[in-house]
Amino acid sequence: MYDYQTLLPGRGPTQEDARVNFEFSTDQKAMVEEIDQFIEENRDIEVMDVARENMSQLVDTPPRRKFMAKIGERGWLGITWPKKFGGQDGEGVYEYLLNERLARVGAPQIGKGVGIIGKTIIRHGNDKLKEEFLPKILRNEIEFAIGYSEPQAGSDAAAMALKATRDGDGWRLNGQKVFTTSAHFADWYWIGARTDPDKPKHHGISVFLVRMDDPGLTIHPMPTIGDEITNQVFFDNVYVGNDYLVGEMNKGFQYISEALDLERFTMFTFSPIEARVELLCEYVRTETRDGVPLKDDPIIRRQVAELVTDTEVARVLGLRFVAASMRGGAPPTCEASAYKLYATELSRRIANVSMDIAGPGSQLRVKTTSAPMVGRAESTYRYTVIDTIGGGASEIQKNIIARRKLGLPRNF
Repeated sequence: MYDYQTLLPGRGPTQEDARVNFEFSTDQKAMVEEIDQFIEENRDIEVMDVARENMSQLVDTPPRRKFMAKIGERGWLGITWPKKFGGQDGEGVYEYLLNERLARVGAPQIGKGVGIIGKTIIRHGNDKLKEEFLPKILRNEIEFAIGYSEPQAGSDAAAMALKATRDGDGWRLNGQKVFTTSAHFADWYWIGARTDPDKPKHHGISVFLVRMDDPGLTIHPMPTIGDEITNQVFFDNVYVGNDYLVGEMNKGFQYISEALDLERFTMFTFSPIEARVELLCEYVRTETRDGVPLKDDPIIRRQVAELVTDTEVARVLGLRFVAASMRGGAPPTCEASAYKLYATELSRRIANVSMDIAGPGSQLRVKTTSAPMVGRAESTYRYTVIDTIGGGASEIQKNIIARRKLGLPRNF
């Protein structure tokens, strides 16, 4: 798919860019057909629900685990992992294709175990962590929760204050995390904690893996506007051995930043956005208002045309991230932030326009058969509130792009 080459040297954004061929190769098209066939053979309404957008992985049921285990048996959970860790050494575009085809039918995607935890352990983890966790991740035998946000450190992960104090060959953790999805069913907790309060805030954080059944953990559910459950988690003298320290002490913020780049891209797949625009187009094409076809209304035509155009921009931004990630090295931060910002804000605008065009009936709950677009506008309107915050709020993405891509100072 990507036959890219460095552009002519010069100043400006093109210095880092690559020329991208947006046509899929024969092998990549064959992969899509194989994935689609797998989906048809394993279609299950308990596993696949397009109305859940990208949240299907937040439900833990036996059918879901069985479905993901079958994906693992195909070798698809470690496409981009090195072969020595059970992966395929494959290109990132194949992982992208898998995620997008799964998201298209509302199925769980490959998840944070493969992308965030697995890839970070491969890059930075000790041998014990690699031996204990990587095979289980590839077989989908283990679920993870991720704990960065705290009451006073939401979008500013570097301000986290969960305290890690030395205790013999390990650490004692005390404090609180908030907005932890999956904590109510996960097996392990991937958390950032402050191991050196005397260092600058970006340099005193370490990452640990903690068992979720530790008696010192208390989990309180926090229902969201999007019908999903997130959680508050309290740490009361939780002990974690030094073997479960990920990478080097006090370098956790670096690892978290790398992982967030992956999260910002993989959490917000493009396919549901495209599907909702198609649904809106079909609604406008077939419905009338006061006897006049919606498709003949010039204002509606303009709104839909803008959304269709912007949807293509979101697709291309996603492909740019994939192309950049295939160059090797650390995940491409600016491309991840640009895609996350644009895609989630576009998703919000699609929901707003869909409700405006459909009128009062669009407020009926999702899956109401008499509702316009079967109530998808109502549910996605609520989901998009979460989308623009999760993985770093839109304001944070703008700051990242301003500093790292445009070279603007921190105070401007």
